[in-house]
Amino acid sequence: MPLSFTGPAVALPAIHAALGGSPVQLNWVTNAFMLSFGGTLMAAGALADAYGRKRVFVLGLLLILLGSLFAVCAPGIVWFDLARAAQGLGAAAAFAAGTAALAQVFDGAARTRAFSLIGTSFGAGLASGALLAGWLGERFGWQAVMWSPALVSLAALAIGAACMRESRNPQAMGLDVPGTLSFTGALSLLTLGVLQAPDSGWGSPWVMGALAGAMLLGVVFVAIERRVAHPMLDLTLFRYPRFVGVQLLASAPAYAFVVLLVLLPIRFVGLEGRDVAETGRLMLALSGPILVVPTLAAWLAHRFPAGAISALGLLVCAVGLYALGRCAPGAAPRELLLPLLLIGGGIGLPWGLMDGLAVGVVPRERAGMASGIFNTVRVAGEGIALALVGAALTALVAARLAHLPGVGAMASGSSAASQAAQQVTTGGLPQALALLPGLDRAAVLQVYGDAFATLLLGLAAVTVLTALVVFAFLRGEAPAQGAEAALNCPAS
Repeated sequence: MPLSFTGPAVALPAIHAALGGSPVQLNWVTNAFMLSFGGTLMAAGALADAYGRKRVFVLGLLLILLGSLFAVCAPGIVWFDLARAAQGLGAAAAFAAGTAALAQVFDGAARTRAFSLIGTSFGAGLASGALLAGWLGERFGWQAVMWSPALVSLAALAIGAACMRESRNPQAMGLDVPGTLSFTGALSLLTLGVLQAPDSGWGSPWVMGALAGAMLLGVVFVAIERRVAHPMLDLTLFRYPRFVGVQLLASAPAYAFVVLLVLLPIRFVGLEGRDVAETGRLMLALSGPILVVPTLAAWLAHRFPAGAISALGLLVCAVGLYALGRCAPGAAPRELLLPLLLIGGGIGLPWGLMDGLAVGVVPRERAGMASGIFNTVRVAGEGIALALVGAALTALVAARLAHLPGVGAMASGSSAASQAAQQVTTGGLPQALALLPGLDRAAVLQVYGDAFATLLLGLAAVTVLTALVVFAFLRGEAPAQGAEAALNCPAS
């Protein structure tokens, strides 16, 4: 799943060259996967409990395979985006059903080791995804990037079909259809409105209609969940301050770390012209610490409160974001190395504790629901964060382009700046230069670098604020509790 997320980001310039598409359509290459994954995760868990975990796991992997095949054969970018959405649906089914099935097979220390391996697998996917995608794209083309998660899914399908035992929950109430539809609809409209805003403007009827629709469906979802006997989302959990703190912690990696997994490959390959191998190595510096730091976090949790460890990690990450913002486009790899390691290492501390905290801060009998909410907040938050951060970067680039003398003097300067900014933020530097004939590559890169620095400064400030709030909400937890929580499912 991490490979499915990071791979297409590295290959985005090649995908654009092969399939075309507007900047909004290119943004959906990543967001379609994250949105369908996050929006259906809780629903997939309910289906797995009711109809069989092995069955849903196998069907999810089949859907990933079909989505990959369709993506490789897609005649255009819209069909490619639809294939990515199908992959997200399959990933949600496989993840929810697979983890639920695993929990039925193992108990005690064996369960801890099993879920620790899941966390290690996620870390390995994030750490190696960009590097593997870069190598595959350079050697075999972007199609190979799409085939790589399909081959892993095929191996999982073969082993799962032969070795997994079927299980289900006899008391499962099935799928909360109204809650699922309203929740997924609200997420979809919110993401659509934010992605469309740089192209159409925030005052556009389409954008305002999408955002208003998202708000309306959000209200409908809350009303449904308060009235149904067996809600998909138990809103009473939000009465626990520590539970609220964990949800804020779950959202932090989205804007402090995950967005960089998409933005940096676009910057390094599409704008700065680095080769994909060098880009893969730089991305490994960002994501590699996820492989080792969560283990350190679990060890520290025996001695210090998990809330303090998580807050410290976010502060380290914020320092890395600020330092990365001071690196101009084209900076030497050695200048980028320390900021990238600080970001990855800092986020690795809460990354290793979050899953255990999600179920450790609520009563034991509500741990399953708490875990589902936590994973939905984390994954759905990543899709929303990508949309919001991408829109903010486009707006910052457009504002700076519009104030350049060569652009401001044009009759359609504001419109040209907006269109060029969308091309720049999706890696289309040649297209941007064609829209702004009075500017050269160095000037556009300077504008982009200034906008990127401003964006990272804002993200660093939000990360510091999150660290303070998380510390305030979770500071009452004793070290022993943090250690027990950390061992539940580190790094997943």
